[in-house]
Amino acid sequence: MTTRQVEHEITVEAPAAAVYRLIAEVENWPRIFPPTIYVDHVERGAGEERIRIWATANGEAKNWSSRRTLDPENLRITFRQEVSTPPVAAMGGTWIIEPLSAASARIRLLHDYRAVDDDPEGLKWIDEAVDRNSRSELAALKTNVERAHAAGEITFSFEDTVQIAGSAKDAYDFVNEAGLWVERLPHVASVRFSEDTPGLQTLEMDTRAKDGSTHTTKSYRVTFPHYKIAYKQVTLPALMALHTGYWTFTENDGGVAATSQHTVVLNTENITKILGPEATVADAREYVRGALSTNSRATLGYAKDYAENKR
Repeated sequence: MTTRQVEHEITVEAPAAAVYRLIAEVENWPRIFPPTIYVDHVERGAGEERIRIWATANGEAKNWSSRRTLDPENLRITFRQEVSTPPVAAMGGTWIIEPLSAASARIRLLHDYRAVDDDPEGLKWIDEAVDRNSRSELAALKTNVERAHAAGEITFSFEDTVQIAGSAKDAYDFVNEAGLWVERLPHVASVRFSEDTPGLQTLEMDTRAKDGSTHTTKSYRVTFPHYKIAYKQVTLPALMALHTGYWTFTENDGGVAATSQHTVVLNTENITKILGPEATVADAREYVRGALSTNSRATLGYAKDYAENKR
């Protein structure tokens, strides 16, 4: 069997330890890898873990599992796909982070792979895919690692919670069944919803603002019945460089606490264009939080009515 080995690298303006941590802690991945929608842990041990990754490839959402070995001493992470998809027979590799100075690092990304039946056409396809993906991944990683490292003020998270005297399943169903939001939510003007793979949804919708204008958003969602729906928005309004979030449904003595969480990175280039020449980062944070909270709280309010009426 022919095993191909390739290497790609890039230099980033961030300390090596910070870069390692961003890659090691998978909850950061939707922030630093544009194709990644959501990642969670299946198993975690001392330096070993299994993770599930939901991501887009050529515009389609897919998911797979990977095993990883973490070596924080040497700033290395090795990974291996558990089940590869043809034409890939096997795929793995290593992240190596090398300090260049106190404030900069080299990221090396190594891959090794085989094609099914050693097929030359299959191998050529994998060569091209790995090369293309590695280059775009490292370029995006550079931008996003540098942004994440510097992004104290422009990155923020918040949540809104309502208490519902009903079941987690009914509240979850309301948010899960986004294809019905046109009928159920007044601020939603139209919806295009698909779920080709169970638990992996594409949601595109037009929502109405207070001034009557509509804007289109597209998100990928990963669902975990009946307690969590995680999403990543891929068409972003001008003030946001990133928007991820999740809905959670936690049963308690009074019924269920339904929460909408958002993580946002502001697009600082557009603040004065959108909010006026005097506008600050603080103004943009307040504006974005207000807009997102208004829609979340409206949706949670209707979910509450729905679940309580189902009792």
